[in-house]
Amino acid sequence: MTDAASLEFHTVDVFTDRAFGGNPLAVVLDSQGLPAEIMQAITREFNYSETIFLFPPGQAGHDARARIFTPGGEIPFAGHPNIGAGFTAARLGALFGKPVGASVILEEAAGLVEIEILRDCAAVTGARLTAPQPLQAGPEVSPEIAAACAGLTAADIRGAPVIASVGLPFVIAELATDRAVIAARPSPDAFAHHMPVHGCQMLLLFRRDGADLHARMFSPLDGVVEDPATGSAGAALAALLAARDAEPEGLFEFAIAQGAERGRPSRLLADAEKRAGSVVRVRIGGSCVPVMTGRLRLPAS
Repeated sequence: MTDAASLEFHTVDVFTDRAFGGNPLAVVLDSQGLPAEIMQAITREFNYSETIFLFPPGQAGHDARARIFTPGGEIPFAGHPNIGAGFTAARLGALFGKPVGASVILEEAAGLVEIEILRDCAAVTGARLTAPQPLQAGPEVSPEIAAACAGLTAADIRGAPVIASVGLPFVIAELATDRAVIAARPSPDAFAHHMPVHGCQMLLLFRRDGADLHARMFSPLDGVVEDPATGSAGAALAALLAARDAEPEGLFEFAIAQGAERGRPSRLLADAEKRAGSVVRVRIGGSCVPVMTGRLRLPAS
């Protein structure tokens, strides 16, 4: 920390081109010296689904080290914190004294995350990340568990839900109807009874119409009853759909709508590149809007 008494922060609405849409995020700059319990307390103070804390990089050639917290605890990787942090760094023009160019690389528990800066002429408009890990899919989860956690019936689930990850695991369940997507309601009691399952406690629901996906994500055990936009889940979903496609080669592109049910409509753009039958790269990104800048006062130790 450059100032022992306060920290600079920025808030950003991610995966939207309008303020008060998308998923709100707090980016805390120069977090050196902050213990985990203080980062957790700050995250709960902001009360967003996630807050990202930036530190000087551990290796030359990287731009920063990052730690990400939900109200319930620290996680190894997430989508909208990386997108918002890259966007914020590009708007500021530098990160820990290093100018920000076309991309930034963040060191995280899940691996290195490369974030491409999106611009419209000179204006920074958003960012797009490449997932830090290859797709890991499996095991399957019973439709009854997914349905119970979403306040639905097993008949609303199409096929067997599966756990999938490109850095953070989610139970991913396809829904049979648009009605089911709208009707879904997270059940804290069912989550407490059934989750975590195979070490996973986050549930992504989706309905597909070609390349257009309608998604919702519930994670009450992390203090996130419903997330307005979930980049890590959207990336895992894009990779999973590409892997399941019969085509062995190609770029599979998806537009994901999420958050309308929370009053924060979001649009996530994902793509998965496939070669020789395997997914080799997954990206997700979108627009961002800056909202607030300030200093966070810390209590005296």
